[in-house]
Amino acid sequence: MNVQIFGKSKCFDTRKAERWFKERRIAFQSVDVIRFGMAPREFDSVLKAVGGIDNLIDWNIKHPDIDLMKYMDDKIAKEDKVYDNPKLMKTPVVRNGKQATVGYCPDVWETWK
Repeated sequence: MNVQIFGKSKCFDTRKAERWFKERRIAFQSVDVIRFGMAPREFDSVLKAVGGIDNLIDWNIKHPDIDLMKYMDDKIAKEDKVYDNPKLMKTPVVRNGKQATVGYCPDVWETWK
């Protein structure tokens, strides 16, 4: 497995995900998404794996762009906003090759062998 965990340093679910992989002795690469973001191809791969931009956005945070995006129909514009501002992503984003999850999803990770 080649696991990457994209998260925010103060995100409780990101820390839980890292602990879950450590407890199972599964090697992973941890990436601070706020500081380093995602490469364009990684971002596109994650979007495909999670079913689109609406599943990647953290709709519960208080941010002016979130309020704006609730009314946007343009998928490309939403993707550009989230790519340029990773604070808008729900974390952790856990990626294993072409597979990815958003949030704490140990049931899904268990099937990755």
